[in-house]
Amino acid sequence: MYTENEKITDASITQIMQSAYIDYSMSVIISRALPDVRDGLKPVQRRVLYAMFREGLLHNRAFDKCAGVVGEVLKNYHPHGDSSVYDTLVRLAQDWVMRYPMIIPQGNFGSIEGDSPAAYRYTECKLSETAEDMLLDIDSDTVDFVPNYKESTTEPSVLPSAFPNLLMNGSTGIAVGMTTNIPPHNLGELIDALCMLIDNPATPISELAKVIKGPDFPTGGVIVGTSGIDSYMKTGRGIVKIRGVASVEDLKNGKEQIVITEIPYNVNRASLVESIAQLVVEKELTEVSDVRNESDENTRIVVELKRGESSRVVINKLFKRTALESSFGVILLALDKRKPKQMNIREMLECYIEHRREVVYRRTQFLLRKAEDRAHILEGYKIALNNLDDFIKIIRSSKDRDEAKSKLMAKYPLTERQTNAILDLRLHQLTGLEREKIEREYLELMRLIEEYRSILQNEKKLLSVIKKELRQIREKYPSPRRTRLIAEEGEFRMEDVIANEGCIISVSHQGFIKRTSVSAYRSQRRGGKGVIGSGQYDDDFIEHIFTASTHDHIMFFMNDGRVYVEKVYEIPEGSRISKGRSIKNVLELKADEKVAAMICVKSLDDDKRALIMATKNGIVKKTILSEYKNCRRGGIIGINLDEGDNLVGVVLTEEGQRVVLVTYAGMSICFDESDLRAISRGTRGVRGVTLKK
Repeated sequence: MYTENEKITDASITQIMQSAYIDYSMSVIISRALPDVRDGLKPVQRRVLYAMFREGLLHNRAFDKCAGVVGEVLKNYHPHGDSSVYDTLVRLAQDWVMRYPMIIPQGNFGSIEGDSPAAYRYTECKLSETAEDMLLDIDSDTVDFVPNYKESTTEPSVLPSAFPNLLMNGSTGIAVGMTTNIPPHNLGELIDALCMLIDNPATPISELAKVIKGPDFPTGGVIVGTSGIDSYMKTGRGIVKIRGVASVEDLKNGKEQIVITEIPYNVNRASLVESIAQLVVEKELTEVSDVRNESDENTRIVVELKRGESSRVVINKLFKRTALESSFGVILLALDKRKPKQMNIREMLECYIEHRREVVYRRTQFLLRKAEDRAHILEGYKIALNNLDDFIKIIRSSKDRDEAKSKLMAKYPLTERQTNAILDLRLHQLTGLEREKIEREYLELMRLIEEYRSILQNEKKLLSVIKKELRQIREKYPSPRRTRLIAEEGEFRMEDVIANEGCIISVSHQGFIKRTSVSAYRSQRRGGKGVIGSGQYDDDFIEHIFTASTHDHIMFFMNDGRVYVEKVYEIPEGSRISKGRSIKNVLELKADEKVAAMICVKSLDDDKRALIMATKNGIVKKTILSEYKNCRRGGIIGINLDEGDNLVGVVLTEEGQRVVLVTYAGMSICFDESDLRAISRGTRGVRGVTLKK
């Protein structure tokens, strides 16, 4: 049923949903998630800074409650939840997040370990000097103001931004269908690049990259390699590898400890300590005896090593298995003319220069209007002072102000504003000294007017003003680079720091394994009584023993057909009389797995040699050694076994050799190695010998 006042239109639900979602996504992109390329701020950040500026919370004044700031922002500028405003305020104050913090905090503003800030009724804040420079000249008609959400006042659409905040402090945001992740940079380097670009707009990115070395994170750290930096400089996208800074200290008892003093950007310090401790518990870091977090406002994580362990090996394990080495995916995406755009480094700098050009131009126009207006008044004063007696006579003979104004304007070339200003003069301003001050002020104003007009008429001079102000900012905020850059390293090899020495590997029947230096077994002459070769439990005995080099690979073949590969130096070292460590702590064995064979090889990348396996039921299989070069930590399948069958032996062969299979009953079969065709790793094999019951 339709009523007369209803207006119903037929429409497809698909079209309605599509248009509604597009409107929503554009709102998120423009009004919430992405920063403006000119001042580097999202709307909520801009509103927080502007509200604090209007409240008078400057760096040289007293602190005020954050609750008051949050209330002011919600009341006049940001009609959303209080948590979003307070979270933004807190982030602008955290010196491990912002390279150049915009807010000076007082109270608990959280920590790098992930602690939450105190409620806003307990904390206080005020603007930093950098934030004040972001707002500098905002009342000089430098930027456009727009009505707030309830049209009770206005707010700036962008801040004047005396420095390139987007690249200086970076930004992170997730919109609909796009994301931005801009790292912080060093202000001095950015200003040098801007001056270079102002002098020569055709400066190639390669030249800018020589000045802007790369990101400069507030937490310091080390950037490894420049390939990721070169990529985002040129394309707007790249991956930067960051490492923490660790040094080695000697202890009195002969041990060493690793001290981590800087961690990668956006890494939670407490989580990093927890992950290192977890690796120690899981026997991944067997070289470590203790982990302590001795940090205060500065980072100090101590990793104490066991006696004789290599600190470099442990540091590289930490880089490989913890967040001590992290990647930062750079995406230079920002709003340019209210549209999202991915830019390279030069395009972002050019956008900032254009913004500053407009700000300085509008500020100069404002100052020119102000100077011309004052000069206009002073010209009226000069006319009055030059004809002072006549002016006094006219004023005294008039019955009221309006009559005096009319007579003065009729007799002298004065405007209404000049006449009103003359009538407002006080008697003391008619003295000779005051007349000299008016003359000096007028001459100074005429000089300024000429200067302002020359700036507006000369593009080169306008750009020189921008460059001069940028250099003043550079001197005002001297800040050495915190993040160092080092050249890309090759793939780390433990062999580089571990001596290639001979050793003896032994595995007992109950599964205890150890590595012992060959030097532990001294040579004996004729009649020697021997030495104890291994300690074990009463019902245990040595089942596998062979010599190897610390740089070799050991292949562990299990009775169920799985294969594990470890470097010899990864095997726990033990003395000649020690029992060793359970092999379950060295390999990630499955239930009921038992070592059937062990093969020691120099390299797994060998296409000439092969492995021949034999099972309990007489199945044999040949596989090229290189098939095992990509072995995982949890092992790989070496042979598929029939139900009830087990792997009993493995040998390493090469072309021209012969193979003999011997049964439990003493029967044997002999054949050439080449007679057995090589097949892939995850297969069953063929019958090698027919066994009788």
